[in-house]
Amino acid sequence: MNALQRNNVKVSGQGTQAIVFVHGFGCDQHMWRLIAPVFEVHYRVVLLDLVGAGQSDLAAYDPAHYAALGAHAADVLAVLRTLGLHGVVLVGHSVGATIGALAAAQEPVRVARLVLVAPTPRFLNDDGYLGGFEPADLEELFGALDDNYLAWAADLAPVVMGYPDRPELAAELTRSFCRTDPVIARHFARVTFWSDHRADLARVRTPTLILQSARDALVPLAVGVYLNQHLRGSQLVVLNTLGHCPHLSAPRATTAAIEQFLPPPVR
Repeated sequence: MNALQRNNVKVSGQGTQAIVFVHGFGCDQHMWRLIAPVFEVHYRVVLLDLVGAGQSDLAAYDPAHYAALGAHAADVLAVLRTLGLHGVVLVGHSVGATIGALAAAQEPVRVARLVLVAPTPRFLNDDGYLGGFEPADLEELFGALDDNYLAWAADLAPVVMGYPDRPELAAELTRSFCRTDPVIARHFARVTFWSDHRADLARVRTPTLILQSARDALVPLAVGVYLNQHLRGSQLVVLNTLGHCPHLSAPRATTAAIEQFLPPPVR
């Protein structure tokens, strides 16, 4: 099975430059449906599912291999190589943003611009760093996840979305969580929430847009400020929205910020 089949890659749109979308934890490429079509007029749009998510090859998910996010970054690069792409715009959400940054650091010639939506290099607090979580918080989160995955998903989704007056948003995220294999979700959650990629930020030389919601229960605004300080040539835009998924809760503002950041597309 090649990289395109493994990651359930879908290509659409026009133009010579590609824009590639990488989803976050518990999600799949469908979560970009309010953003990606806007770019089809001028870009070659590439959607994919991380291995273990969506319609990817679930049999390819080896916990030992995917014990670090670098394995997913290698998959993204394999997709770009298979498609013969260089100088792409890479848009990543949450852990997908970290994966995109790792891919850009490894093969900068393939990524011309980075767009990081609700990104964080580390969820755990540390001396001089506010990630948003203490170890006890994560142990509680994983305990609930292990006890009853479906109940955990239903409880977490409203917190992640941040819009109690728009229950359809949390319902969609709950459905997405529930479509994910629980065994894979438990493993990937631990890889995601325990990872620390602050040291990798210095390796990223790609012009970067950091998009953060004004209030995000998972990622405090201080993280966006930290990334802006440690990613050379980056811009921080705080969107006037709530929650960890602005591409779902505020797609127009998210799209507008991305379009403003990008240079005119190559014809």
